[in-house]
Amino acid sequence: MKIIVSKEIETVCPTFVGACLEAYVRNTPYCRPLWEEINAMGEHFRRTLTTESLKDLSGIAATRQVYRACGKDPSRYRPAAEALIRRQLKGKRLYQVDTLVDLTNLASIAYGYSLGAFDADKFEGDTLTLGIGREGEPYEGIGRGMINIAGLPVYRDAKGGVGTPTSDNERTKISLTTTHLVVLINGYDGNYQQVEANAEYIRKLLIKYCDSDGGSFFLYSPTK
Repeated sequence: MKIIVSKEIETVCPTFVGACLEAYVRNTPYCRPLWEEINAMGEHFRRTLTTESLKDLSGIAATRQVYRACGKDPSRYRPAAEALIRRQLKGKRLYQVDTLVDLTNLASIAYGYSLGAFDADKFEGDTLTLGIGREGEPYEGIGRGMINIAGLPVYRDAKGGVGTPTSDNERTKISLTTTHLVVLINGYDGNYQQVEANAEYIRKLLIKYCDSDGGSFFLYSPTK
C-alpha cells in the first residue's frame, strides 16, 4: 500500500507518524492463549490506571488533542484505544470477534494507539490518503451504522473512507476469510520509537497466533 498524509493532517499535527503493516495470515474464530494475554493486560490496567488517568497516556492524549483541533469532541467520539481500555477499567470484557480483530485490539491497548485493521483485498486501489472527514460524507462504522465523521481523521481509498481512530468501515472489515491483512498505527504523539515498537509487537502476535511470518511494515509522516 501507498500512504499519503494530507496537508489537512499536517496542519493540525505536523509531528504525526504512522506505520503500515502488511501480512498474509490465517484467521480463526477464537484463540484462548490470546485472550489470556488480553485479560492479563486488563488486570494490569485496573491496578495502574483510572478512567481519568488513561487520558494522559501519550498516544491517547495526542489523539484527543487532534480531535479537538479538527472540531470533534473526543468524549463523544472516543478514540478506539481509549474506549477499549475504559471498558476494561470498568470490569467489562472486550468484545470477542475473531483472532485478527482481538489481536489488533490487544496491540492497541498495549501501546495506547488507535489502530485500523483491514482486509486489504477489499480496498479500492493501492493508495490510502489520511485526511479529515467532511460534512455529509457517507461512512458506515463497524456495528455502528452510518456515523458522522466530519472532523475526524479518516483514511480514504479510491472509493471513500475506510478507517478513523474511532471506528473502521464495514466495507473493508476483517472476516474469518481474510488472508491479506493491513494494519495502520496512528501515532499522533509523533513518537517514532513507540510506533515502531507497536508494529513489531503486532508482527510477533501474528507469528504467534495467525500462522504468519509477520509480514513487513514501514513508517510514514507528512514529510516522509
